[in-house]
Amino acid sequence: MAASVNEQPNAPYLEAVAAYAFRGPARYHVPGHKGGAGADPGVRKAIGVDALVADVPQDVHGIDLGVSPTPYELAERLAADAYGAERTWFLTNGSTQGNHALCLALAPLGAHVVVQRNAHASIVDGLILSGGIPTFVAPEYDEHLGMAHCVTPTALAEALRATPDARAAFITSPTYYGMAADIAGCAEVAHAAGVPLVVDQAWGPHLGFHEQFPPSALAQGADAILTSTHKIAGSLTQSAMLHVGHGGRIDVRAVTRTVRLVRSTSPSSLLMASLDGARRQLALHGEQILHETLRAIRVARAKLDTIEGIEVVDAALVGRYGVAAHDPMRLVVDVRRTGRTGYEVADALRRAYDVHPELATQATVVFIVGLGEPVAALERLAGDIEETVKRIGRPGDVAAISRPVSSLYNEMAVSPRDAFLGESEVVVAEAAVGRVSCESIAGYPPGIPVLLPGERISAETVAYLRELLASGGRLHGASDPAFDTVTVLRER
Repeated sequence: MAASVNEQPNAPYLEAVAAYAFRGPARYHVPGHKGGAGADPGVRKAIGVDALVADVPQDVHGIDLGVSPTPYELAERLAADAYGAERTWFLTNGSTQGNHALCLALAPLGAHVVVQRNAHASIVDGLILSGGIPTFVAPEYDEHLGMAHCVTPTALAEALRATPDARAAFITSPTYYGMAADIAGCAEVAHAAGVPLVVDQAWGPHLGFHEQFPPSALAQGADAILTSTHKIAGSLTQSAMLHVGHGGRIDVRAVTRTVRLVRSTSPSSLLMASLDGARRQLALHGEQILHETLRAIRVARAKLDTIEGIEVVDAALVGRYGVAAHDPMRLVVDVRRTGRTGYEVADALRRAYDVHPELATQATVVFIVGLGEPVAALERLAGDIEETVKRIGRPGDVAAISRPVSSLYNEMAVSPRDAFLGESEVVVAEAAVGRVSCESIAGYPPGIPVLLPGERISAETVAYLRELLASGGRLHGASDPAFDTVTVLRER
């Protein structure tokens, strides 16, 4: 039975957890802190007694056990209704858990799939778990900002033609920088090739709830999406949702099996209750809250536009680099003309004003805006940026560090699974040129995988990673953070 729109004011799981937690039940089950009595005093002070009282386990009658539909089942149905999905699952290990589950369901051992080259690392990790074999499709790349944007329908079509036995296509939209792809065009291409389209919409849990934002990927024809509710939409860190659409191209039962495989048997009631509450808020008040947030963003933008040396990266990119729409919940500030790098500006903001951006790159600083961000806070941020640029700015421009475009087309010598699990050895990075990587290494920021398990290492890739480290970046996933050495597949 599908949830009705008039049920959206309810938060059945949240309400059931609260009802159990605060009625004073005799708790002879886990967790051992027993509603806070057994917790360290510092923990009780830091997170509050109410949170500890509401920290209840799985399999409690009246919450997720009992007559079906249980409050837990109702909560997931309401989320599916709100997002226009056939089935929604609450995730307590972020969108990472959903990507792993989808890879296991859609890319089993030896199956071929098409994957956006700058996909989140969890998709490649999922392929290591599942044994699927990727054909990578490169996004459009902006060398001026050193920024990867979106996959185009044309590029996706070419990758699918090159992979006639593909089982699915995985793309990302919106990007870290708020750029959204032509999902409708990509869905048309994927469906014409007979495969489902999966969209990692982790950075867009709020899409579909306000007409001035890009529409949800499900509404544009995607067959499954991930939404990291915690990133922008108000749930607790590490909580997310997986949604499968109504098209019938993805077997809901298969996904249910794989979600169960990669989930904890002790999921956090706090995370799931926060998802239920976040869904309710979006369904009831999301449009108005987003409207108010947009107003605050416009105030900050007006101030930022007056600051000499910076430029906001925004909807001006629509129509270029595969960008079909822009999500304004990111303030992406291009600082190249300040004479300082994004790393230096971010560090100065932190030291002087206790301002902590989401991301800094050589060319930009990225600030994430949350639901209901007040005008005063964003106006103050713009003022802090202005004062920082006045204080540390210097003549001249800073060039972005541009990754070698060839790294978007690295040779996949063996499958990610075979490389990751194969017999390996550690060699000096310069001696690794021509060898097959056993590691997944993303230059962070921006977190785009530069090297994946199974790819052949090029001299250009080694040089780029060295340059990124020298500029102040770091390498996510590298076994040697200094990149003096790298793990490669042992040659036979």
